Amino acid sequence: MERIDIHPTHRYQNFKLRRGKPFPFGVTLVPFGVNFSIFSSYAKSCTLVLFEKHAAAPFAEIPFPDEFRLGNAFSMVVFDLDYENLEYGYRMDGEFNPVAGHWFDKTKILLDPYAKIIGGRDRWGIPPNWQDIYQHRARIAFDDFDWEDDRPLEIPAQDLIIYEMHVRGFTNHPTSGVKHPGTFAGIREKIPVLKELGINGIELMPIYEFDEFENSRIHPDTGELLVNYWGYSPVGFFAPKAGYASTGKWGMQVDELKTLIKDLHRVGIEVILDVVFNHTAEGNEQGPTISFRGLDNKTYYMLTPEGYYFNFSGTGNTLNCNNPIVRNLVLDCLRYWASEYHIDGFRFDLATILGRDPWGKPLSNPPLLESLAFDPILAKCKLIAEAWDAGGLYQVGSFPAFGRWSEWNGKYRDCIRKFLKGDEGCVGEMAQRIQGSPDLYAHSGRPPTTSINFITAHDGFTLADLFSYNHKHNHDNGEHNQDGGNDNYSWNCGAEGWTDDANILNLRQRLMKNAIAILTLSQGVPMILMGDEMGRSQQGNNNAYCHDNELNWLDWQLLDKNAELFHFFKTCIAFRHAHSALRNAAHFHHTDRMGSGYADISWHGTKAWSADWSNSSRVLAFLLCGKHAQDDYIYVAMNMHYSPLDFELPGLPSGLQWHIFANTGCPHPHDIWQVGKEPLLANQTGMLVGDRSIVILVGK
Repeated sequence: MERIDIHPTHRYQNFKLRRGKPFPFGVTLVPFGVNFSIFSSYAKSCTLVLFEKHAAAPFAEIPFPDEFRLGNAFSMVVFDLDYENLEYGYRMDGEFNPVAGHWFDKTKILLDPYAKIIGGRDRWGIPPNWQDIYQHRARIAFDDFDWEDDRPLEIPAQDLIIYEMHVRGFTNHPTSGVKHPGTFAGIREKIPVLKELGINGIELMPIYEFDEFENSRIHPDTGELLVNYWGYSPVGFFAPKAGYASTGKWGMQVDELKTLIKDLHRVGIEVILDVVFNHTAEGNEQGPTISFRGLDNKTYYMLTPEGYYFNFSGTGNTLNCNNPIVRNLVLDCLRYWASEYHIDGFRFDLATILGRDPWGKPLSNPPLLESLAFDPILAKCKLIAEAWDAGGLYQVGSFPAFGRWSEWNGKYRDCIRKFLKGDEGCVGEMAQRIQGSPDLYAHSGRPPTTSINFITAHDGFTLADLFSYNHKHNHDNGEHNQDGGNDNYSWNCGAEGWTDDANILNLRQRLMKNAIAILTLSQGVPMILMGDEMGRSQQGNNNAYCHDNELNWLDWQLLDKNAELFHFFKTCIAFRHAHSALRNAAHFHHTDRMGSGYADISWHGTKAWSADWSNSSRVLAFLLCGKHAQDDYIYVAMNMHYSPLDFELPGLPSGLQWHIFANTGCPHPHDIWQVGKEPLLANQTGMLVGDRSIVILVGK
């Protein structure tokens, strides 16, 4: 029998209509038609606006009949549309009363929050038509991609090594040599380099649709166009950025991104998305009306009693994440990315906002965080919180985890930086950070993998700049060097910025090696910033959010210029992969549970079995007993003193001897040895560790 639901029941002008299905929100293809569904709890009426792609004016505006509204959802099937050549939006009619929280204006065409593809910024950096009545245009995605046998990799967290990457910055430099620079396709061409480095997860800075021209401006001194380069200002949560796709001008960004993910999965590399659910691109009261403000401002945003926007994000507005409607939007979005794009995990920008109530007070059991933790579709996805926000809420070590959430460990970053530059009073905290920060997590039963360990990230100095500058140099941002953090815990090693002094350059190289050594030796999940493995510099800029130029682009000539550093990085990563003692799923017990005669971890100083915990100490060593992890014994001596020091080595069980894996105080190629081919140490009882150097030994 013929289906009843393929027949229209209503007509409007030349369009055949039928009552739609309210769920799912957004657009769904149905037999012979398109189902449109949109939510607003306060709108009096809704009109569907239809464009042909790129057309200046709509070809139709179809009001939703009253009978097509169910509760607060407007839904309608429109038959016989050329959906491959379609753009759509909505007009909402209702009260305009900002004091009461309402910003309805039926003259504005609004973007569907559930839009899977968004047009209007199809190619990066091409100035848009500012007179366009509909700047960001919803389009219809087609889920016809052939994933073959691909699925998320589900790499155990303790085995993961993350590489934080900006899509455009990774390959847009002329030296990248890729066919499609600055795109998803460009990353595909560099997969062999990522494999050689040894990382098995990439964390992509925001890739869903944003407007690089948001708040763009001309630098008053340089005349350079400054843009929204980082992308932490979402226009649409479900749509990959067209400007990051070589095929974006043809609307093929969905397939291009899926192809990248499939190729990365093939070689064992997970994909983690940096997601921003704390605010949107609509900004404060002076910002544009793009979507949420015109659809249901009072529901989607946190508002003061006077109707102003709470600004816990630092960008003008704050999403009302624990409103059930917004909570469902976030869940629907992440489920979509996990199911349709096979995404392996998510890092949540300013995640503490997700735990605030509608008036900004932190919740003890935030429903959104709980829902994400126990969602069946997201059950194997990695959930990573940036556990602070611009409103001053800092929850590193206390983020509501529900047994699932990891955290960017800002305390790890600060402690390692201070220790590396030789500050006093660090060794006690260093012992905690190296162990996976049990002082922060063990008391609540959270494992070492809760700690995402990083020394550098996109927000702050690169590793090369960390040891080249005492102060930030952000004048190129056009904000009189007032932006960016001041507490960098950096050290210029004797010269601010560039120098040709060989002694300073050697010291900087040694400190960068020390940094990656400590990072890969620490329990938890290490994260590396794009380009640190090649010594990339931002010329002392610690907040390069607005620069689409060589300040942010990775210069691939550095791969040859700094081949020694790259070799050290990839060998340290290989060492971590090879040794299970460095990748524990549980915290150390500090006891001998295996009857080996050694605790699982023990602490030492220049004297074996006697660590110096004094405030003036700049020395720390530790021994990992391989028997507790079915691995070799590993000994690490860290001397951040300005003088070389003799270290007494702890003895090994009979039949084992110390072999040297790395000594950052030695010139290349004797600074590090191939994993499994470490040479025998001549003196088994002690060794000299150079100033500001690290030695790593393997007992086997």
